[in-house]
Amino acid sequence: MPFNGEKQCVSEDQQSDSESSRFSESMASLSDYECSRQSFTSDSSSKSSSPASTSPPRGLMFDDVMAAAKNLSDMTLAHEIAVNENFQLKQNALPENSLAGQVKRVVHQAFWDVLEADLSAEPPQYEYAIKLFEEIREILLSFLTPGGNRLHSQICEVLDIDLIRQQAKHSAVDIQGLANYVITTMGKICAPVRDEDIRELKATTNIVEMLRQIFRVLDLMRMDMMNFVIRNIRPHIQHHLVEYERNKFQEVVEETPNALSQTTEWLKESIDKELLSETDVAPAAEHSSTPSLSPLMVLNNCYLKLLQWDYQKKVLPETLMTDGPRLQELTEKLNQLKMIACVALITNNMVGAVTEGLPELANRLKRISAVLLEGMNKETFNLKETLHSIGVQTCAEVNKALEERGSPTLNAEVQANLVGQFSSLEEKDNPVCTLMDKRIQLYMKDLLCLPSTQKSRPPVPGGLDVIQRELEVLGCQYANIVNLNKQVYGPFYANIFRKLLFRDEAMGKIDASLPTN
Repeated sequence: MPFNGEKQCVSEDQQSDSESSRFSESMASLSDYECSRQSFTSDSSSKSSSPASTSPPRGLMFDDVMAAAKNLSDMTLAHEIAVNENFQLKQNALPENSLAGQVKRVVHQAFWDVLEADLSAEPPQYEYAIKLFEEIREILLSFLTPGGNRLHSQICEVLDIDLIRQQAKHSAVDIQGLANYVITTMGKICAPVRDEDIRELKATTNIVEMLRQIFRVLDLMRMDMMNFVIRNIRPHIQHHLVEYERNKFQEVVEETPNALSQTTEWLKESIDKELLSETDVAPAAEHSSTPSLSPLMVLNNCYLKLLQWDYQKKVLPETLMTDGPRLQELTEKLNQLKMIACVALITNNMVGAVTEGLPELANRLKRISAVLLEGMNKETFNLKETLHSIGVQTCAEVNKALEERGSPTLNAEVQANLVGQFSSLEEKDNPVCTLMDKRIQLYMKDLLCLPSTQKSRPPVPGGLDVIQRELEVLGCQYANIVNLNKQVYGPFYANIFRKLLFRDEAMGKIDASLPTN
């Protein structure tokens, strides 16, 4: 949150260097955004050497693994900051009923109980309290920029630990006064969103509880500061993301044998499929003829496979791990839209003649389907039962609309047929689902073939009009992910293509360059 007015603890003309260094120190410790290392460590080293490998795999040293993990973690965090405008750090609270959470609460409560006993003793014991103020001083100073000399000097003067220890020997420490000063200082440098917390601190009368809440608010202020830094460095990261991410990934590749094994296999599957389809199309062609294989077309087909990826069971290519959550969410939304389009198509084919001229009915049926299909990608979701419910509600809505027009309602046979066709959408290789899936794939493929500078979108295939707006939004997100991935990892893909396509000289000379859109 921007710090403005008298609460701005980071000046705009001085924040760049200090923020960048503080942020880079925190990147490695953010475990929530550490990428999966499965294909970079034991799993990849246990596999046979891929066609892209030119030398035997070497043994992995512990330092190599940790260096690769740190590079991967930094790269993943930078990528998330750049592409996710809503990205922000949050406190990682332990589950309330977990063993770790219970142990933490017991230990913390024991400490505060000891502190209260020490301060209530005669004479009072200040050792623990002094250590707390020493820690508070360091946290407050960490919020200041190098230019904040006046406040820096004031904090060091008031929270002079040596002086406080001398006062403690004579039982002359004003703990309440020190705590009040800390709260006042926090109010000067905190974000506006913490004003209410500061007011609650000032209203606290118990000194031990006050110190406890001071640390809670300081933790929130640290999180505010980090998110403030993230917002400020986001444009810089976005500007340098391609170069930074490519260099970081190059370091991972150099430190880890077979670091591109999953990516190589991902590309190889599409190459083999394209070569096989060419053979099927022209079986009588001479074996010596040069195959007309386009690496860019193969790569686009690889990206299209991600829309049907089993994210729970299959490992993503290494070059796409930073976008794994986004691709999974996008795929799940597309599956839901596909089912809505299937339902709408069946409804239109069966009762379209009697509901013609009722646009509000179509919108209402779409909303019903969208609500009932929410969460359809979860394992516990009963798709067949939900589709049956959609069929029943569709019949009810259609009959209601026909009654309002004074027209005869659907007979029992039509209703049973409609509900039955809805329920059959759950079956594998259902012709309606297959048709809608092919049309969605065609639309996404057309998007990938467009130059990234072109603003217009390809026309939506027939039968997808009901989900056109949502499909265009998801298509735009998908194209952005793919285009950025091509820019960052294009050189790695080109190198793999060369090794896969040229491993046999009889294959002829094929252009393995990857033009970016």
